[in-house]
Amino acid sequence: MEFALAALVGACLGSGLWLIFVRLPIMRQPRFVERIAPQLKSVDVSSRLLHAQTVTPFGPLERIIRPVARDAVTWLNRFSPASSVLARRLEQAGRSQSVLDFRAEQIIWGSIGLAASTTILLTLAASGSFNVMLAILIVFGSAAGGYLLRDYLLGAQIRKRESRILAEFPSLAELMALAVSAGESATGALERICRTGHGELTKEFARVLAETRAGTPLMQSLQNFSNRTQLAPLVRFVDGISVAVERGTPLADVLRAQAQDVRDLSKRELMESAGRKEIAMMVPLVFGVLPLTVLFAVYPGIALINLGL
Repeated sequence: MEFALAALVGACLGSGLWLIFVRLPIMRQPRFVERIAPQLKSVDVSSRLLHAQTVTPFGPLERIIRPVARDAVTWLNRFSPASSVLARRLEQAGRSQSVLDFRAEQIIWGSIGLAASTTILLTLAASGSFNVMLAILIVFGSAAGGYLLRDYLLGAQIRKRESRILAEFPSLAELMALAVSAGESATGALERICRTGHGELTKEFARVLAETRAGTPLMQSLQNFSNRTQLAPLVRFVDGISVAVERGTPLADVLRAQAQDVRDLSKRELMESAGRKEIAMMVPLVFGVLPLTVLFAVYPGIALINLGL
C-alpha cells in the first residue's frame, strides 16, 4: 500500500514538473501572429468577457490543460493509419510511399525491436537473472521504440531534404532570373533549370513542369509545389512569381531579391548556430578546464605550505 501511494505521489509530482517544463516560453516557439502583434497598431474591439468563457466546466484547469491536450492530439494524429499529416510529411521527404506502406514499415520496425528484446530476455532467463515486470517493460518499450524510431528517421530525412533545397535555391533562382532576363518565359526558364541542374529542388521543378504539360496551369502547379514543401522562402518565391505574372512586375528582379533573402537567411542561421555552439562550449570550459587550471595554480602553493609546516 505504501509503495502504491509513493508511486502515485511520484507520478503526480513528475507530471506537474513535466507540465511546468513544457509550458516554459523557451519550450514553445511563438507563432507568427504573436511575433508581429506588438508592431501592429490595431485595436481589439471584442469583449474580454467572451475570451474568459471556457469550453468545459473546469474553469482555470481547462485553460491550463487545453494547450497540452491540443499538442498531444496533434502529436497522436501523426500516428493515425490514414493521417493526412503523415501524407504531407512523406511528400516533404520526397518519398512516393503511401501512408499505409509507411505504417506497415513502422510495424516491421516495432516487430524487430520486439523480437530483439525477447531474444535478449530469453537469454537472461536461461542464465537465471529474470524479472517479470522489468521484462514486460523492456519488451513493450522496445516495440514502441522501434515504431517511433522510424517516424523520427522520417523527420530527420525531411530536415536534411529541406536544408538541401534551401542550399540549392539561391543558385537556381539566379539562373532562372538570368534566363528570364534573356527573354525566356517562366516555363522556359524552368525547363532550362531542369536540363542543367541536379538536386532535390530540380526534381521539384521537374514535377512542376510535368504537371504543366499535363494541363495544369503554371500558377496552380507552383502553388502545389509550395504546399508540398511548406518552406517560407519557397512560398515567397511562388507568391513573387504570381504577382510578377499578374501585375507585370519584372520577374528577374524579384527572383534576384528572393535569392539574396535566402542567402541572408542562411547567414543569420549560421550566426545563430555559432552563438549556440559558443554557449555550449562554456560547459566543458567551466566544469572541465577551469577547475584543472585552478588546481594546477593552487596545488604548488599548498604543497609549499605543507612543507613549511
